[in-house]
Amino acid sequence: MLKILKYSFFDLIRSRWSIIYFIFYFISGFVLLYLSNDVSKAIVSLMNITLILTPLIGTLFGIMNFYNSREFIELLLAQPIPRKHIFLGMYSGISISLSLSLLLGMGIPFAFYGVFVSGQIMSLVSLLISGVFLTFIFTSISFYIALVNENKLKGFGVAILVWLFMVFIYDGIVLLLLIFFQDYPLEKLAIIISLLNPVDLSRILVMLKLDISALMGYTGAVFSKFFGNNTGMFISISALTVWAIVPTFFILKKSVKKDF
Repeated sequence: MLKILKYSFFDLIRSRWSIIYFIFYFISGFVLLYLSNDVSKAIVSLMNITLILTPLIGTLFGIMNFYNSREFIELLLAQPIPRKHIFLGMYSGISISLSLSLLLGMGIPFAFYGVFVSGQIMSLVSLLISGVFLTFIFTSISFYIALVNENKLKGFGVAILVWLFMVFIYDGIVLLLLIFFQDYPLEKLAIIISLLNPVDLSRILVMLKLDISALMGYTGAVFSKFFGNNTGMFISISALTVWAIVPTFFILKKSVKKDF
């Protein structure tokens, strides 16, 4: 498994798309810091980019790598290697390489700017952690979608639809729900709904670290009360971990039964 992970990691880290992904965040970080001249404002701007782009890149890279590596997968399956080692190694290699591009692309500009002495180090760390979690989560989801769907076109369509739902449609549904039932106590429901979407959960965590939850109004006060303490942080990190583990479990379960 480690050999397959190493192969997938170096194969993707050398690709031009990984380099472009790194350069994009690298340039964006320097430009935002230069224009705003404020670490917290730059982090907010990067957060808005990251919560849309990172899930999309994880989705596309995961499903493209699976379909493009189908012959390589069939070759490995002909060897005396456990199936779960093959798919877990490939998935881990992709996720780690994308996460490394994200961490370096974001981290280097802020390190040069002096984030370590700005007092916003924890805000940046929360953004980086959220980005890594989203990378692993959406890569695993796309990997599972590719395993289930033999047809490339259908697999791409389902993967993009999942990304659209998580990033855009879900928020619209939640907003309508809160508007229609605004006369009822929805504090606990709002928290549960947020835990059911890793993108929303990541956004809330970063905003609370930036102390701008007041901009979120009444729900912001509820989230601040819950997620602002150690118990809330533990629950939120646990929820993101579950989001990363569950699709991986389904990948391993499906890979054992998959007929190639």
